[in-house]
Amino acid sequence: MDFKSSDTITGPRSEDVLPDTATAAVKVVIVGGFGVGKTTMVGSVSEIRPLTTEETMTQAGVGVDDNRGVESKTATTVAMDFGRISITDQLVLYLFGTPGQERFWFLWNGLFEGALGAVVLVDTRRLEVSFDVIGRLEERGVPFVVAINSFPEAPRHDLEDLRRALDLPEYVPIFDCDARYRESSRDALMTLMRYLHEMTPATA
Repeated sequence: MDFKSSDTITGPRSEDVLPDTATAAVKVVIVGGFGVGKTTMVGSVSEIRPLTTEETMTQAGVGVDDNRGVESKTATTVAMDFGRISITDQLVLYLFGTPGQERFWFLWNGLFEGALGAVVLVDTRRLEVSFDVIGRLEERGVPFVVAINSFPEAPRHDLEDLRRALDLPEYVPIFDCDARYRESSRDALMTLMRYLHEMTPATA
């Protein structure tokens, strides 16, 4: 097939190009169990077209992946999601969403390399899928905040009741969010940034 010059791919879209003013970058990871909204959060808040690695779910996952409560889900992340936010003209935040299925957790090692912290997304319909995720973060010593993602049919609980159910220390922030909306996802990331700032020892 012959291609015209107008068909040639010349590079990223202008809105995806990293600003010339950017001088520093930080990395944050969005984690959680299968189907809790990680891809949705990265997509809603990223200022660039997000990179996703979603694949159609097949019979190969039957009996291997636990999709109870999200039976209607037809695709899943198999490697990572990636997005970007400019915090200031100089500071850029890179977002990496992890795969939720346990069989892909070996990819976490690379995704967490150099990460400042994590946002844990929780679905109250399937609270148990968050236990191992939080445990792994605690084992790694990765600072994290917990965002209770709003699903229309999900039961509502007092946040302090959820803190106790998840066995979270008092100092770990826990809050409601809706990963479908940019403002809510942005607020979740800003909560993590404030938490990380509070953890940083003051210098003379």
